[in-house]
Amino acid sequence: MNVDIKLAVLIDADNVPSGQVKEMMEEIAKYGNPTIKRIYGDWTKPQLSKWKNVLLENAINPMQQYGYTTGKNATDSAMIIDAMDILYSEKVNGFCLVSSDSDFTKLATRLREAGMTVIGLGEKKTPEPFIVACDKFIYLEILRKEPGNQEEQKGEKNERPQVDKINPKLINLIAATIGDLADDEGWAFMGDVGNLLQKKQPNFDSRNYGYQKLTPLISAIERFEVEQRENQKGRFKLIFVRDKVG
Repeated sequence: MNVDIKLAVLIDADNVPSGQVKEMMEEIAKYGNPTIKRIYGDWTKPQLSKWKNVLLENAINPMQQYGYTTGKNATDSAMIIDAMDILYSEKVNGFCLVSSDSDFTKLATRLREAGMTVIGLGEKKTPEPFIVACDKFIYLEILRKEPGNQEEQKGEKNERPQVDKINPKLINLIAATIGDLADDEGWAFMGDVGNLLQKKQPNFDSRNYGYQKLTPLISAIERFEVEQRENQKGRFKLIFVRDKVG
């Protein structure tokens, strides 16, 4: 975790499952220190009662927002107003917007225009406009823990994560990215490849395909060649990748 990066975590209670908050907060901690943690909803509604213990365990501040009119999402408006207030307070370096709702597309765009890093988290049903408006978008499905004992396996929130298949579209994306960065011999530094993939496609994540890291994912694709090299400046080896077709 980079403790120098302060994050505001704003959660839409109506559009994310309560059962994954622990995993979600663990994921967010990889990118910075969540100094502001707020969740928005109408807490008078019975369907939000399942959030109570989760909020206490994760020190998330519930923000009450009544639904004054039918067909209008007051929660979205409250989140957007608070986000702008936090932006102008200059207390954070970035935002984590947790929702599967495309209504936050404009907010994500506005925050990035102001120089903020924006990380989105939501389910795979999240519309594409919101995904591409973020610097990085993480699907909540890939954060599910593997089921443990038999009792856990019965619970819906602990069902086995579903992974996407490695397809030609993914292979072409990786190949084009390697080509953008390759030296005269066709080699590209794996770290640079990962960074550019993220910029090209904010929801790119090796975990979507069942791999915890990028290197094992690319190594599993026969089209690419991976090479480890000694690092004169540190104990960790440098990893490079080349497209065999190029």
